[in-house]
Amino acid sequence: MHLTHLACTACGLRHDASVPQNLCTSCGKPLFAHYDLAAAASTLTKKALSTRGKSLWRYREVLPVKDDSAIVTLGEGGTPLLPASRLGARLGLRALFIKDEAQNPTNSFKARGMAPAVSMAKQFGLKKLAVPSAGNAASALAAYAARGGLEAHIFMPSDTPRANVIECEQMGAHVTLIKGMITDCGAEVARRKTAEGWFDLSTLKEPYRVEGKKTMGYELAEQFGWTLPDVILYPTGGGTGLVGMWKAFDEMEKMGLIGKKRPRMFTVQAMGCAPIVQAFEAGDKFAKEFPNAHTRASGLRVPKAIGDFLMLEALRHSGGGAVAVTDDEMLTSMREIGAAEGVFASPEGAACYSGLKSLIASGKIDAEESIVLFNTCSGLKYLDWFG
Repeated sequence: MHLTHLACTACGLRHDASVPQNLCTSCGKPLFAHYDLAAAASTLTKKALSTRGKSLWRYREVLPVKDDSAIVTLGEGGTPLLPASRLGARLGLRALFIKDEAQNPTNSFKARGMAPAVSMAKQFGLKKLAVPSAGNAASALAAYAARGGLEAHIFMPSDTPRANVIECEQMGAHVTLIKGMITDCGAEVARRKTAEGWFDLSTLKEPYRVEGKKTMGYELAEQFGWTLPDVILYPTGGGTGLVGMWKAFDEMEKMGLIGKKRPRMFTVQAMGCAPIVQAFEAGDKFAKEFPNAHTRASGLRVPKAIGDFLMLEALRHSGGGAVAVTDDEMLTSMREIGAAEGVFASPEGAACYSGLKSLIASGKIDAEESIVLFNTCSGLKYLDWFG
């Protein structure tokens, strides 16, 4: 509502927010939306929020859509923060929580990003949207494009979980399966988008999916009584959720909603595809493409992320870190979380619990800290893991 402009996250070049934009026209890095936060703060108050509905649109002042008639929504956001006392007791923890993003439309956090991204596309008058996806972003685009009356053109690896493929097809999307990884799918979108008239909604290659994801940070602050937890563990592929929350914390502080305290942010990746873990441990600003990437957790199989430097910056500035876990550890954690807390986590979400065990064992997380694990998707999307 109070969007003023876009700016490059690397070189700072200002871009016009009144027209569709992808990456920075100077250096090719992601763009972030900027707002008149003083104006936003006049109505985005704690008192006002207490009267608003649960969807992510409760934070309307710091979301980019100006025309209410362009908003495409399926009721995304407002997911629960669940105490995980039984799991916490097993590890001797004082305060462990699960933020269950599986309760979003299309059963994943990807709905948060696609809601404002598709809404902005509708506001701009775009008709055809394209995305490379490991599965859940595809499902979300298919749903929101259908809801908004737009075309969805989706490219997924051929071994994407069947549930995602069926979901996209049943919502009228144009689905193409590619032999390879999400990077190969992205290359196909890039090769064809101009001729086909598609607008590219790839992760962090447009500025508005991250705006929906940042609302996870706003919700956490509210759910913790306008403080923030000590530690956040987040499963990382493309990284929009992690960098989105980091952006939200900065915005909230500038609006006087929270103080300077930040959670220590930890990214969790698969052992077979851990470019951010490697870069963090090496002290690198950018991550190298991970060779021969492999993991059955499709959302974590991103060998090269364009927002790598943003993730690494957040991890380091927060005093957090990065950890990799095996697919077997994820499977074990899915069962443990389900049996202890009644949450059927995705492998990516379960990876956070596996990562937590490792971080506690290495002394990087203290038992007295308040800790939030993000379950980004429902385990129902991954029934093929169980034979």
